[in-house]
Amino acid sequence: MHYRIEKDSLGEMQVPANAYYGPQTQRAVQNFPISGLRPYRAFVWSMACVKRAAAEVNRDLGLLDAKLAGAIVAAAAEVMDGQWADQFVVDPFQAGAGTSHNMNINEVIASRASELLGVGLDAPKKPVSANDHVNMAQSTNDTIPTAIRLGCLWRLPELLAAVDALAGALADKAAEFDDIVKSGRTHLQDAVPVRLGQEFSGYAKAVARDRERIARAAEQLRRMPIGGTATGTGLNAHPEYHKRMVRRLSDLLGQPLYESDNLFEGMQSMADMADFSASIRTLTVTLTRIANDFRLLSSGPSTGLDEIRLPAVQPGSSIMPGKVNPVLAEMLNMACYHVQGCDLTVALAAQAGQLELNVMMPIIAHNLFEMMHVMIGAINAFTTKCVVGLKANREKAEGWLAKNAIVATALNPLIGYMAAAELVKEAMKRNITIREAAAERIAAGALLNKDTQQPVTLAEVDAVLGDLRKLTEGGIQGIAGGG
Repeated sequence: MHYRIEKDSLGEMQVPANAYYGPQTQRAVQNFPISGLRPYRAFVWSMACVKRAAAEVNRDLGLLDAKLAGAIVAAAAEVMDGQWADQFVVDPFQAGAGTSHNMNINEVIASRASELLGVGLDAPKKPVSANDHVNMAQSTNDTIPTAIRLGCLWRLPELLAAVDALAGALADKAAEFDDIVKSGRTHLQDAVPVRLGQEFSGYAKAVARDRERIARAAEQLRRMPIGGTATGTGLNAHPEYHKRMVRRLSDLLGQPLYESDNLFEGMQSMADMADFSASIRTLTVTLTRIANDFRLLSSGPSTGLDEIRLPAVQPGSSIMPGKVNPVLAEMLNMACYHVQGCDLTVALAAQAGQLELNVMMPIIAHNLFEMMHVMIGAINAFTTKCVVGLKANREKAEGWLAKNAIVATALNPLIGYMAAAELVKEAMKRNITIREAAAERIAAGALLNKDTQQPVTLAEVDAVLGDLRKLTEGGIQGIAGGG
């Protein structure tokens, strides 16, 4: 490999000849050969956004030469557009606070800006300095927490759109399945009837509520700590810098951002990030539950519940011909478990802050961006390849309900809990229906109204059990005005 020699505050370093990054990035590459992972595009985009805005603000404040600022802005815009992605090479497991990532961005933008001014990578001195110009009025300590917030907000519309699409697909299935009456189940045991559409309406509403939680938590990310520089005091930044930076970053993001009411809190505390992470974790709790229900409801088909049929997207076994597995639900489970682990990392790292700084910000950033990336992909795949195409098995769902003795619960207001329990035991013992068990007791004069102690008629039982859909609509069955 061909090298060029560059110098930083520790001395000379060999840097790959064609690299836009410089000596501090190269030191990080050598010092942290940990995972082989690279920063997420959201982290690169958001840092470049900060550098672009800073060049514009410092220029307008008369602190940065207009020619240099123009080159920095142009280079940063290229990075924001996805160019030079191969130049961002620092492992997420790196120096505390994110100095290496910050300098990687600074060095690439400085080299590219110098190139735009006609000075090549091999020049002994470049017109644009990574520290003095690209990093002007900034510190790693305020740019990294700002970039984490920006990056999450940048991907937020994608995440919310994915969640909205899933909630919508589940709501569509709720409407489609509304006329299918099936056996409810609690404790995985038979319970009173529900409609399949009602089950799916619960799924849809739960996902929609999680969307609200995520959007609400994201609002706290809009407070920008940029301008605090090293410790929150704003040393080396113009008094107008914070306000102008927030305004410009808001324009570049295309979303509202707010000034911080306390820059010290904004740099010390990662609580807003932990709260946002937790809102995504809550979504994974909901999604795991729904995925597990899908696996259970589609189990079998010959020896399981088989009340819904998931789209067959790939063979399920290398040895068992014809086997089809609930692979999209399984994928969603795995994605959710991974994201829950990421959230734990964010929580532990957020509490590790000390005094004026949290040095664990690089891993907080990486895990937040990974959570969003994995969730967007997993939810979109689950929605389009599973939920949209799933079908109800009406015959099986209604067949299980026909065998469900717990429908006797609806007779409680008529004959009382204990008498209904006896009917259930008799029906289950002899594998007959509740109506058949009730008819036998009525014929023997042994089924009495709990209030009047008069014999119950079969017509009264049929008034309750004759239309099982009515049992899914609430109220007290068989009593005037009650159902």
